[in-house]
Amino acid sequence: MEPPRRRFVKHGGYRALIFKTSKQAIGGRSIMRYVSADGRRPASAGAAVASPMIRTLPMSFRILLVEDDTRLSTLIAGYLRKNDYEVDTVLHGDAAVPAILSIRPDLVILDVNLPGKDGFEICREARKQYDGVIIMVTARDEPFDELLGLEFGADDYVHKPVEPRILLARIKAQLRRAPARVAESTAPQPERYAFGKFSIDRTDRSVVLPDGSTPDLTSAEFDLLWALVCHAGEVVSRDDLMLQLRGVEFDGLDRTIDGRISKLRRKLRDDASNPQRIKTIRSKGYQFSKHAWE
Repeated sequence: MEPPRRRFVKHGGYRALIFKTSKQAIGGRSIMRYVSADGRRPASAGAAVASPMIRTLPMSFRILLVEDDTRLSTLIAGYLRKNDYEVDTVLHGDAAVPAILSIRPDLVILDVNLPGKDGFEICREARKQYDGVIIMVTARDEPFDELLGLEFGADDYVHKPVEPRILLARIKAQLRRAPARVAESTAPQPERYAFGKFSIDRTDRSVVLPDGSTPDLTSAEFDLLWALVCHAGEVVSRDDLMLQLRGVEFDGLDRTIDGRISKLRRKLRDDASNPQRIKTIRSKGYQFSKHAWE
C-alpha cells in the first residue's frame, strides 16, 4: 500500500494536518487532524475546530426520496447512504405527503411525474405543514415547470438524467443553509398578525383584507407576504428575501421576488402605480406598511 502523503494547511486558528491516501487505499479520501502551531493537537482530542467561515454539518441527515422508478430510486438511495445520509424511499405519489409529515426528513427529493399525485401537488400540500428542504427532480425540460415548482415551494429544481455527484452537491448546499432556517423557525414567533382590519394567520395560512375578503394566494406568495409582515415597518432587502424563501443569494438579475410582489399587490388591492401597502424602497428592498389597512 502506498504510504499516506501529508501536508499542513491553516484552518480555524490551527494548522490542519492532512493525510492524503492513495485511491486504492480508502478511495483517495483526505483525513484531517488538527494540530496547534507547535505541532500538538487541540486539548479535546479529535474535537472539531470552529471556523467563522465554515459551517459544519451534523454527521447524518435524513432524506426522503420520492421516486417511482425503482432502478433510479435504488441507485440514488444507495449513493446517498454511501455518503452517510439516512434515506427513506416512497414509490407512489399518494403516499408522499403522509410520509413527509410522519418522517419529518431534513430534505425531500421529489420526482414530478409520479403515479397518483404528481410532484407539484405533493409540494403544494406538504408546504402547508413542512418547513424542510424540497428538491424537485424531473425529466421535463419546460421553464414553466421549473417556475411552477418554485412557486409551489420547492427550494431547488434538478433535471434528469441526474448526475449523482451534482445532486449530492445540491443537497449539501441546501442543508448548509438549513440550520439558519431551522434556528429562525425555532425562535418564538407569533402565529398571527393584525394591522387595522388586515390579518394574516400562519396556522391555517389565511389572509383577511379590510373588507372581509380572503385573497387566494399561492404557497410562495403567502411565504413572501409572511416574511414581510414579520418585519412590518422595516425594509427587507431582496437578498434577505431570496435567502429566506429560496435559499440562494440575490444575483442582481433574478426578478422572481419582484414578480411575486406585483402579484401580491394586485391580490391585496394595493395601488400598482403608487403602492402603500407593500412599498418599494429604492435600491434597498420592500416594506410592509402597518398603517395602510383601515
